[in-house]
Amino acid sequence: MTPEDRFPGPEHPDSGPRHQPDLDVLPYGTYYEPDPSGGYPGTAYEAETYSGYGGARYLEQHWPAAGPEHGHTVHAHGPEPAHGEHPGYEPTLPDHPSPVRGDDPPTIELGPPLPEPGLPYHPYPAPAPGEPPGPLYVVGDVHGYLDELRAALRHQGLIDEGGHWSAGRARMWFLGDFTDRGPDGIGVIELVMQLAAEAAAAGGYCRALMGNHELLFLGAAKYGDEPVQSTAGTASFLAAWRLNGGQQHDLERLEGHHIAWLRRLPAMALEDGHLLLHSDTTAYLEYGESIAEVNDAVHDLLSGEGVDEWWDCFRRFTKRFAFRGDAGPMAVRELLDIYGGTRIVHGHSPIPYLTGAVHADDGVPPHIPGPYVYADDLAVAMDGGVTMEGRLLVARLPI
Repeated sequence: MTPEDRFPGPEHPDSGPRHQPDLDVLPYGTYYEPDPSGGYPGTAYEAETYSGYGGARYLEQHWPAAGPEHGHTVHAHGPEPAHGEHPGYEPTLPDHPSPVRGDDPPTIELGPPLPEPGLPYHPYPAPAPGEPPGPLYVVGDVHGYLDELRAALRHQGLIDEGGHWSAGRARMWFLGDFTDRGPDGIGVIELVMQLAAEAAAAGGYCRALMGNHELLFLGAAKYGDEPVQSTAGTASFLAAWRLNGGQQHDLERLEGHHIAWLRRLPAMALEDGHLLLHSDTTAYLEYGESIAEVNDAVHDLLSGEGVDEWWDCFRRFTKRFAFRGDAGPMAVRELLDIYGGTRIVHGHSPIPYLTGAVHADDGVPPHIPGPYVYADDLAVAMDGGVTMEGRLLVARLPI
């Protein structure tokens, strides 16, 4: 198991292992379903598709079809955080997640996560004058896996062979968590910054949300070993960052322009009826009653000098699983009622943990066909578990 988001905190006064409550209740949902013939935006395969399973709605992924030999990809992983007891630290995910419920629907393969050499790609055509905004894409948690990110973007025709924006007026949102656990977090940040400039020049845009690992990384750089208030004992951003997969070479390469860009990232956004969040939590409600209020509150916090306030914000946005189980749809609707939109799209909680499809005893990586729709079809999970040999997900959302 890949340890996820371990840190000391005031909610848990002891340091013993705890299991997330209600983890045996799996969400009612399923994966996106592609057209078996593949296709690209603007082709005959662009229409949405629907499933007859319990009325769950599928959204088309537009990944080219491929043979059965591409069931999963093994990634070259960087070092993982140590797994085991640590005073004041504990995982928020279970050591033994529940198995997938017997009546869960079958998953449908989307094609190879990484393109084979010579695989053709189809750049988004240049828009005509007056053409409406381009298609909307979202990218799940990257966690330093730069090569996988480039391959996934190239697979969708969003970048060219040289790694430059090739999607015209298309729009793309990264859902946060660029660093930690993987081999090149700074490289990921620099690529996203580069694409943001290139997309703007082409009439589209590439934007990003702040994830809890951005808060942790920036906190480690700013406060280091300075103690923070925690009833679990002495804690610091640097210790928590290291325990959560922080890579020393990322910290050594972090420069002022990276920090300035990261600190300006919004916590949430609304695009075409999709409420975009990093974390599947209702903690956003504690920072404001509008998207602007939440984003301003987080930016003000990061501009101040309060280490405890910064730590508390990190703690809140590391919570997860609010949209699972019987109460999940109610939590989603509460956020949608306050901030707008008709569906939440989030990262943060790896799909293998949401569904129970974690590593089997034989070490076979989890099978992640694509983004996961759940909570009465109101939530879409985008963290494909790239840190646990899942996949890095890039998906087109309906406009």
